Amino acid sequence: MAVSHRPALRNLFDDSPTPHIAHPPHTHRRDFYLAADGSFHDSGEGGLGVIIETRDGGRVARLSVPDRVPDNNVAEYRALHLGLDVLAANAPSSARVGVLVDHDDLAANVNRATLAGRESDYRPPHPFRVPGAAEHHWRGIRARVNGFGELRAARIRSAENPAHPLANTPERFAHVNRTAGTERPGRTDDQVPPPSRANRHAGDQQAGD
Repeated sequence: MAVSHRPALRNLFDDSPTPHIAHPPHTHRRDFYLAADGSFHDSGEGGLGVIIETRDGGRVARLSVPDRVPDNNVAEYRALHLGLDVLAANAPSSARVGVLVDHDDLAANVNRATLAGRESDYRPPHPFRVPGAAEHHWRGIRARVNGFGELRAARIRSAENPAHPLANTPERFAHVNRTAGTERPGRTDDQVPPPSRANRHAGDQQAGD
């Protein structure tokens, strides 16, 4: 049950399932929470939405970025890649991170990557299922997962995802990109979210490893 006085992202994370990883109460203590969403329209236009907060609800960043993507699956991976890169620039590598996404396979893959990072051969307990067009962003996501102290993803409904309106109507929310302390990303038509610079075990691995 949600606790009313807790910040919204923390409440959502605490009340949502984390695929492939048990979610007992003591694991709810995150340093940062990140909600990400990507949108796609038949025209090819879409958007990326990201919200990052501290455990106390302090705002780290809000992003609402117009984008062009081939499909909705790629949009979801691009949004999380962008969010994790922004978080990595604003958080210590020891941070414990809670991620919220409304894409079932993405949440499952992130948690498989977390579990794989605990194994000597860095292989997940179950195979990754990543769309081919999203492999570049998946490699960046894996690098970021391994670059934090601990990270796990919770799956939420699209209607609950606070990043959803930022992704779906970026023309209405361009002002959020001017939040102090964050770089304004601009359009991603010509520049995709930057590849992760972390190289801890993920940079050379393929998505199907």
